[in-house]
Amino acid sequence: MPCIPSRMVFPMSLDFYDRSGIPIAYTDDGAHLFTFSGRPVGYFHDDSLYSYEGQHLGRISNGLIRDNCGQVVFFSSEATGGPMRPVRRLKPLKGLKRLKPLKRLRRLAPLRPMLSNNWSQLSGQQFFL
Repeated sequence: MPCIPSRMVFPMSLDFYDRSGIPIAYTDDGAHLFTFSGRPVGYFHDDSLYSYEGQHLGRISNGLIRDNCGQVVFFSSEATGGPMRPVRRLKPLKGLKRLKPLKRLRRLAPLRPMLSNNWSQLSGQQFFL
């Protein structure tokens, strides 16, 4: 029986862009996600992305962050597959990271949706609300 890792393994530092190529968020440690202004917006657990309030936001695979409907919200420079990606815009300077809130109890992740090659209707900001 194959061993299943308890955590997804991906490059420690990734920048994520929205469907317009605007840089929205990044991770420096492969575990916590911050906006470029320094606001902590979520963390990765296995292949899922959660808000600090425990809300399941989506999943990460192949350098793409998908919403709970399986549509692509963000892409990284490492992304493979998914919809046609726009030209990436220049990254702003990273603001000072704010303190991460305490992680609340994670809610159950929804069933895995079928993956779509479409962009999500959620904007980068709406995704984290």
